[in-house]
Amino acid sequence: MNPNMPKPPRHDWTIIILMALLAALIIASFATLPLKWREFFTVDAINSTLELLAGFTPPETGLPFLTKTFWAAIETLAMSGLGTLLAVVFGLAFSLPASGRFGAAPRAAMRGLLNVLRSIPELVWASIMLIAAGLGPLGGTLALAAHTAGVLGRLFADSLENAAPLPEQSLRTNGASATAAFFYATLPQTLPQMMSYTLYRWENNIRAAAILGVVGAGGLGQMLKYHLSLFQMPLAATVIIAMLLLVALVDGVSFAMRRALTR
Repeated sequence: MNPNMPKPPRHDWTIIILMALLAALIIASFATLPLKWREFFTVDAINSTLELLAGFTPPETGLPFLTKTFWAAIETLAMSGLGTLLAVVFGLAFSLPASGRFGAAPRAAMRGLLNVLRSIPELVWASIMLIAAGLGPLGGTLALAAHTAGVLGRLFADSLENAAPLPEQSLRTNGASATAAFFYATLPQTLPQMMSYTLYRWENNIRAAAILGVVGAGGLGQMLKYHLSLFQMPLAATVIIAMLLLVALVDGVSFAMRRALTR
C-alpha cells in the first residue's frame, strides 16, 4: 500500500444496517401479503378488465355535461389553490418557532405539531373537516390546508435553519431590529426554495383535491364517485379525462414557474 495515499474512509455501519433492515422489511411484506398474482393474469380476469374498460367508451361529450364538468374542475382548482395558500401562511408562521428562533422548547413543541399535521392523510383530514364544516368544498380546502401546513412548515423550518446566519448577524450588529434583519437578510435567502416547495405542494394538492370529493368535498371527485356508483361509465370517463387534463395543466404551470425561480 502506498504510504502517500490517504487511508480509506471508515465504513458507516449505520447505513448498512438500515439498508439491511429495509430489505428485510420488503421481503417480509411480500412474504406476509396474500398476493395472488396468477389469478390476476387468468383469462377470466383479463376478460373482466377489458369489459370494464370498454364500458368507459365513448366518453360523454354532450355540452350540458361538459359545462358541468368544467365548473367542477374550476372548483377543484380553487380548492387546491386556496388550500395551498392557507398552508403557506400557517406553514411560514409555524416555521419560525420550529426553526429554533425562539428557543429549544418551542422548537420541539412546534415540530411535534407539524409531525401530527402532516402524518394525517388528506382523506382523514377531509373526513374530520366535513363533520365540522359540512359537505362541500370548504371541508376539502381545510383538509388540504391542514396537511400541507404540516409539510410546508417542516420544509420552511429546515430552510431557515440552513440559511447562512452571517447576513442577519451583520444587520443586528449594525442596529437593525430582529424583525428587519429577518426580512432583509434571512428570508431573501430562503424565499426561492420556499416558493419551489410551495409550487411542488400545489401540484400534489391538485391531485388530492380531485380525490377528496370521494368523501363529499365537492369538485371532480364528487362527480366521479356519483357516476361510478350509478355505473354511468361514459360520464365517469369524461370526469377522469378532465382530472388528467387539470393535473397536466397545473403540473406544466408549476414546472415552468419553478424553473424560472431556480435560474
